Amino acid sequence: MKALVAVGSICEQYDTDKLFPSFGFGAKIPPNREISHEFPLNFNPSNPYCAGIAGVTGAYQAALQHVTLWGPTNAAPIINHVAKFAQEAAQSGVANNYFILLLLTDGVISDMADTKRAIIQASSLPMSVIIVGVGSADFSDMHELDSDDSLLHYGSMQAQRDIVQFVAFRNYRSSSPADLARDVLAEVPDQVVEHFHLKGLHPMVKQAGK
Repeated sequence: MKALVAVGSICEQYDTDKLFPSFGFGAKIPPNREISHEFPLNFNPSNPYCAGIAGVTGAYQAALQHVTLWGPTNAAPIINHVAKFAQEAAQSGVANNYFILLLLTDGVISDMADTKRAIIQASSLPMSVIIVGVGSADFSDMHELDSDDSLLHYGSMQAQRDIVQFVAFRNYRSSSPADLARDVLAEVPDQVVEHFHLKGLHPMVKQAGK
């Protein structure tokens, strides 16, 4: 919960309407107790939006009363879900939307191959993925997804650009919020600029008085 509030509060400042579609993954959900890797925290598929980070935390706490956390930890379904919205935005041909998926996990990703493919496919879209590792798990594989030294690849597939930023929340227990904010958002501005530059799109100019 501390990680959600700390990191979410940072990202909240960069969203205009403060409405966040919020999903859980890796749990048995009602009514049939089936394992789901993509379910709205408010259990409303037609309107999964939560008002502000306070709304997200409220929905998360409420969801915990109705679900049973369960492995495996599959990240690809959530990434692909956000990629659908990014794909729709990309078809507009203007630089007016960019999506950031904030993914918090307390376990090692189980579907690493599918996650790599999802990230590579999303690398051409207006989106970034911020992964926050919570707890004491071994997150060494996450650094491969956060491909700072070379573009992420899987088989013959290669990412168009780096869209992932990973931080381990445990490294910031004694740090200031400013340190966490700096590292969480360290790569996002460049990722946004790089995407629209590659697409030959220029920022939309806000008209005076609007």
